[in-house]
Amino acid sequence: MKSPHKVLSVAPLFFLLTFHTLAFPAQDDQPGTRPSNGHICIGCVVVVSVIEQLAQVHNSTAQASMERLCSYLPEQLFLKSTCYLVVSMFGPDIIKLLSADMNADVVCHTLEFCKQDAGQPLCHLYPLPKAPWEFTLEKARQMVKRSPTLKYSRSDSDICSLPFLVKICQKIKLAIENSVPFKDVDSDKYSIFPTLRGYHWRGRDCNDSDGTVYPGRRPDDWDIHQDSNCNGIWGVDPKDGIPYEKKFCEGSQPRGIILLGDSAGAHFRISPEWITASQMALKSFFNLPTALTNELNWPQLSGATGFLNGYSRIKENSLYLRLRERNHCNHRDYQNLSKNGASSQNLKKFIESLSRNQLLDHPAIVIYAMIGNDVCNGRRDPVPEMTTPEQLYSKVTETLKFLNSHLPNGSHVFLSGLPDGTFLWDNLHDRYHPLGQLNEDVTYDQFYTFLSCLQVSPCHGWMSSNKTLRTLTSQRAEQLSDTLKKIATSQRFTNFNLFYVDFDFQEITKEWQRRGGQPWQLIEPVDGFHPNEVALLLLADRFWNKVQRQWPEVLGKENPFNPQIKQVFGDQGGH
Repeated sequence: MKSPHKVLSVAPLFFLLTFHTLAFPAQDDQPGTRPSNGHICIGCVVVVSVIEQLAQVHNSTAQASMERLCSYLPEQLFLKSTCYLVVSMFGPDIIKLLSADMNADVVCHTLEFCKQDAGQPLCHLYPLPKAPWEFTLEKARQMVKRSPTLKYSRSDSDICSLPFLVKICQKIKLAIENSVPFKDVDSDKYSIFPTLRGYHWRGRDCNDSDGTVYPGRRPDDWDIHQDSNCNGIWGVDPKDGIPYEKKFCEGSQPRGIILLGDSAGAHFRISPEWITASQMALKSFFNLPTALTNELNWPQLSGATGFLNGYSRIKENSLYLRLRERNHCNHRDYQNLSKNGASSQNLKKFIESLSRNQLLDHPAIVIYAMIGNDVCNGRRDPVPEMTTPEQLYSKVTETLKFLNSHLPNGSHVFLSGLPDGTFLWDNLHDRYHPLGQLNEDVTYDQFYTFLSCLQVSPCHGWMSSNKTLRTLTSQRAEQLSDTLKKIATSQRFTNFNLFYVDFDFQEITKEWQRRGGQPWQLIEPVDGFHPNEVALLLLADRFWNKVQRQWPEVLGKENPFNPQIKQVFGDQGGH
């Protein structure tokens, strides 16, 4: 995770990069990595496209559509003011170019947010102009040659050094740094704040000043005087003098759930309303600040640890909510340690944020679900960069040894297999991307090709028109799944039982079709890659039913005191 200070420090360019600097799992997941040229190009093309389409939808000028877009953005994180700043800097040239019927590709290449390196292919999202590309580009450059705005630079520090922007940039950066409490991704602390790896990611702290109080621990002195494990159950029953925690939870086999995942487990999502001009309104961006401070993830709605009502409106609940419903003593005991760009090869960098004390805490159900990035990367030749079965075996074994040294005895660990991602191309390639729906000019085939050309595709192996490459990627995914299955059946650990489960995307697709849905409706529409909330909840439902059927001991007992807990403590403090 990039800290909000580093992500938002590119203040003058921030609006252009809002949607895509964090849009895809990072190829280089080092904290603080600056946006690549490819991501900058995508950010420009998306924003210019939205400006052009807003003008079309509202029959207005480009100037009016830019002002309209800025007016939609919230004040939080200086989104609105940054938007107006960007418009003042780049707006005049964008207006000139759009008025001359130049499309977003031409605009962004002219302004040098997109560049064609020597010997590299020309990357474009929209169909090329009828006139030769070089002729069109030179014509566009001549139009903005005498522009009074500024000489364009890709460096925020260069832009902020301009005399008329120094004070603005300083104020924005200082305010961002001081506007929200920041908890580092590697912290194993709990929080009273929802985002920035707060309680959207792990159970809410109920005493932020006491480090011995946190969800998932065994109660201290049966929580006579305080709620030491934040499950909302504490105090003494005046009728018989028995502590409520002892009366309601002793012997109920409490346990939490921990997810070790990638962007899919974190529920990466870019709202279609953010880039679809025909749907855009004042309310479209109300959740953008929350999303940005969650790394464009929505763990609070995820299949493993979600606890809020989402946008899907299906009846299935997350695994955490099912565990909580089964035993109210499990309240708030969840950890989502997923990270964009995570794989078996870099899990070591953040697994230490796992919070579980072998002596003081309850057992946990841990799900290892690195379902994509071991085979997915944006390289033009992705196969050499894929994780090999030997590499996977070594890294997963290392992870399991770490878990064995941290999890309380009686825990359970599940290794999830990888999906067959040929589903993506088969069901999306000829459909229109949200950016192409208004004018029917951008399909997912074109979108995938654009990302791959810029080498920022989340999965060039599957998001490709090359059938051979898609097949090779699926074959490697199957090999890695077989390796995980081999580990689960051959290795034993003292503090947890080890299981393997398939990633049953084909089965949940069949279930969705039985309900009258279409397969493409299970994929996030903007990135065309991640499973959406419906898919994640259906996967959780299938996982739960399988465990309940084959290994019911994993889930613990159904607590007969749940009605009494609800009667005495209500919702146990919410989340």
